[in-house]
Amino acid sequence: MKPSQLPKHAGVGFKPEHFRSIIDAPQPLGFFEVHAENYMGAGGPPHAQLSKLREDYALSIHGVGLSIGSMQPLDQDHLARLKNLCDRYEPESFSEHLAWSSHDTVFLNDLLPLPYTPETLNHVASHIDQVQNSLKRQMLLENPATYITFTESTLEEVDFLTELVARTGCGLLLDVNNVFVASTNHQLDPRSYLARFPLGHVREIHLSGHSETVDDHGAPLLIDSHDTPVKDPVWALYEEVLARTGPVATLIEWDNDVPDWPTLRLEAQSAQALLNQAAQSRAA
Repeated sequence: MKPSQLPKHAGVGFKPEHFRSIIDAPQPLGFFEVHAENYMGAGGPPHAQLSKLREDYALSIHGVGLSIGSMQPLDQDHLARLKNLCDRYEPESFSEHLAWSSHDTVFLNDLLPLPYTPETLNHVASHIDQVQNSLKRQMLLENPATYITFTESTLEEVDFLTELVARTGCGLLLDVNNVFVASTNHQLDPRSYLARFPLGHVREIHLSGHSETVDDHGAPLLIDSHDTPVKDPVWALYEEVLARTGPVATLIEWDNDVPDWPTLRLEAQSAQALLNQAAQSRAA
């Protein structure tokens, strides 16, 4: 099984509207990330652009449609398309979400939470094994942003993820914004969550913005909206994580209200500055 091997630098999610700006000059980035489902066709402009990027940059493929957390069998046609995509581009990393997004033949355009129980753990571990055996590469699993919890849950999320790593050999994608969003929504301490997180298995970090509102009772409610710059509390948590891990490949996610290329690149450079600081601290 090929391990995830992204360079320990900052990267961004690729947006076609930035293509010309990106290829006009070398960019100070370690990698680009794309959503797998946007490249499952046979050809056309999406593949022409991605092929050009792949010539000069490391690549991370991020899935949003495998429905890893579903209690139903994996969609084998979707998995086959994913395998073809990974075989075509040989990305340094592939990742998916700890969530479900389909039921029977209906695809739900969302990443939905799941109860943390031994039964769910068995299903998710089986699905991860199927994916890794098919792709012949390690999969990274991303912690979710959640808005509800389940009374059926008997395991903490951190323990659930730790056990999945132990059973399957998968790696982890730590979304720091998701930690902050979920902790705020459930009135928990994000630093306590991260203190127990198996950081030694993290191969990629995601940073993104979120929107702020209140729930029906007037309590703070954060939405993982990916439509703003990274907020200060998330930067602070990220810096604390790097103090423990050293440099880790870090992606800036900005999927809605996408800014111009200089703005997105500057956000990535802010992450790179903290990565450089972490590397210097390790070397001292």
